[in-house]
Amino acid sequence: MPRAVYKNVDGYCVPQAFNEECVRSALNYEPQPEDLFIVSYPKCGTTWTQHIVYNILNDRPPPNIVADFRRKMPFLELKGAQSLRDMSRPGAIKTHMPFRSTLFSKHARYIYVCRNPYDCCVSFFYHAKNKPDHQFADGTFSEFFEMFVEGALAYGDYFDHLLPWYERRDDPNVLLLTYEGLKKDTAAWVLKIADFLGENHGTRLRADPVALNEVLARTSLETMRQMLSDGEKTSLKERLSYEERAPQWVKDAGEVTTLLRKGIVGDWRSHFSADQVKRLKDRIALKTRGTDVMSLWDDCDLP
Repeated sequence: MPRAVYKNVDGYCVPQAFNEECVRSALNYEPQPEDLFIVSYPKCGTTWTQHIVYNILNDRPPPNIVADFRRKMPFLELKGAQSLRDMSRPGAIKTHMPFRSTLFSKHARYIYVCRNPYDCCVSFFYHAKNKPDHQFADGTFSEFFEMFVEGALAYGDYFDHLLPWYERRDDPNVLLLTYEGLKKDTAAWVLKIADFLGENHGTRLRADPVALNEVLARTSLETMRQMLSDGEKTSLKERLSYEERAPQWVKDAGEVTTLLRKGIVGDWRSHFSADQVKRLKDRIALKTRGTDVMSLWDDCDLP
């Protein structure tokens, strides 16, 4: 049975493309008071949130060249802690690292983005299938589902990632939002994000509906999909530029698709079998016992 191929760096599972020293520097990074993190499990709305934050802070869209975008809003474990020292401020730091004491500081700020596990599983499947560094091009959804329910994926188990941040949702330096909520009422959540970034940002957007509508237009999924479609194709080759001999999957990187796929809620219905629904329900019951975390999706008609 094909399985996506990852590597373990000091207990943290990452795609093959990641530089081990960059990952280690990320794991050991101590957050600074000026740091703003956008944290999520993969395929839960990270890129969308990055674009919203950048637009609010800079009143313009981010650069559509992948390398430039990552310099403005670095991916911590991909580029390493040095990238944070070189980034433009104000800006946000992307990470998929699970909650850990070294990452969390009461002095830094965190936007945590989560998505229901059914849709997350489907979206992550397509991501792994279309990203050469996951080496899963011939994998099926059934095979990926087995890895998801086992928690045997890059960045770890979905529930182990979500639950510690859910417990911190009321901390003053944490803003927890769901992909589904952002999709349902984007304007309301853009304003909440703006308030979290600084009262002046929320006040400005409320006083200027034109500015708010411009943020909404620039961060629509169609607009972002167009921006990312060209630059994303070169990202893996750029990512592994330190390698003298790139493996075949790097040479195939020109075939990758954009980070954004359908961007809809409920796509899981066209992928899950009845048995898979039951098994994920059982996994949810096991992993979330004693919490009300699934109430985040009470209005999403989940099984």
